[in-house]
Amino acid sequence: MTLTRTATTFFPPVMEARRWLDGTAFSAARPLINVSQAAPVDPPPEALRRAMAEVMLNNDEAHLYGPVLGLPELRAELARQTAEKYAGVVTDEQVCITSGCNQAFAAAIATLCGEGDEVILPTPWYFNHKMWLDMNGVAALPLPVESDMLPDPARAEALITPRTRAITLITPNNPTGVEYPAALVQEFFDLARRHGIALILDETYRDFHSRPGPPHGLFSDPDWHDTLIHLYSFSKAYRLTGHRVGAMIASKARLAEVEKFLDTVAICPAQIGQHGALWGMQHLGPWLAGEREEILARRAVISDLMPRLEPLGWELLGLGGYFAYMRHPFDISSADLAPQLVRDAGVLSLPGTMFTPEGDDSGAAQLRIAFANLDADGLTTLFDRLAALPHSA
Repeated sequence: MTLTRTATTFFPPVMEARRWLDGTAFSAARPLINVSQAAPVDPPPEALRRAMAEVMLNNDEAHLYGPVLGLPELRAELARQTAEKYAGVVTDEQVCITSGCNQAFAAAIATLCGEGDEVILPTPWYFNHKMWLDMNGVAALPLPVESDMLPDPARAEALITPRTRAITLITPNNPTGVEYPAALVQEFFDLARRHGIALILDETYRDFHSRPGPPHGLFSDPDWHDTLIHLYSFSKAYRLTGHRVGAMIASKARLAEVEKFLDTVAICPAQIGQHGALWGMQHLGPWLAGEREEILARRAVISDLMPRLEPLGWELLGLGGYFAYMRHPFDISSADLAPQLVRDAGVLSLPGTMFTPEGDDSGAAQLRIAFANLDADGLTTLFDRLAALPHSA
C-alpha cells in the first residue's frame, strides 16, 4: 500500500497537545494555564465587530465570491501602510489577500518549488511550514540557529544547492520570539539575491515588534520584488483568527501565479473578514498601539520573573512577539515533560521537539511559552507553578 504524503507528515502539534488534556480535571483554585497556542482568545473590539455586522447586514456583495486576490480596497490599504511603515515603495498590484498567513506560505511554495526542490528553514522552525513542505515533496533543509537564536547567513549559504529555491525567515520569530536585526535580514536578502533564490519573510507578529522604526529596509530597495516574498497576518493585530485573513506582498508576476493556486484552493478569501481587516487598518491604529504596549509590558514581566527560575536551572533563550522560548533543567525530554506539566502543574505548553527535526537533540531541552494571553498576575502564577516543580520532574 502506498503511503500518502499526509500519512507521512506529523500530526498538527497544537491539536496533539490538546489531547493531553483528556481525562485531566482542573479546579477553580488551580485552573489550566494554556500557553500552547499563539492566538488571541478575546474577540475583536466591539467597534470592529459592529463594522463587520454592518457589512454582513447591508453589503450584499460581501456574501458572493470576491476577487481571487482579495478586496481591492484592502490590497490598496495594506500597500499604503506597508510602504509607510517600511519607508519603501509597494503598489496595490504587489499585494494579495489570503485565507490566513499559512495559506500565503503555501501559495508562495506552490509558485517556487517542484518535486524534490529545497527550502532552507532555520531551526527551531515553525511546524506548519515544515508540514507544508513535507506534504508537497519539498525538502526542508534545517539551519540550526546559533546560541543567540539567530541564524548565520554563512551557514545558510553552505546549505544552498542547485535545488534550493528559497530561504524562509520569521521575525519576530515563532517559536523563539527573537527579533531579527535589520542588518541580519538584509544579509539574508543579499544572500538570496546573489544565488537567485527567494527570501520568504514571515512577519506575522510585526505589530508587536519592540523596536521603533522600520523592522528592516528591504522595501526601500527599488527592486525588492526580484527576491522578497513578504507574508503578513491580520489575525493577531485585530483578533481575527477565526476569519482567516492573511496577505502576501511580492512581484506582480508572482501574484499572477499565486492567483492560480488561490482560485483552486479557496476561490477567494472570506469577505467579512477582509472588510474587518480593512476597517481595522483604517480606524484602529491607536487601539493596536495599545495592544502592542500591553504585549511589551507582559514581555517585561517575564524578564523580571526569570531570576526566580534561573537558580533552578531554567534559561530564557528567546523572548518577543508572543513567545518566550526556554531551556528546562530536567533530565527528561521536553516531549515527555510537556504532557507531565499538564498533570503536575496545570500548564499546557509545547515541547521544543515539535519545532526541531528528528535527530536534533536541542529540542528535547526546550519549551515554547506563548504568553500573550496572560496578564501580569497570570504570568506570576505560571512562574510560581514552574518554580514549585520538583527538580526530578
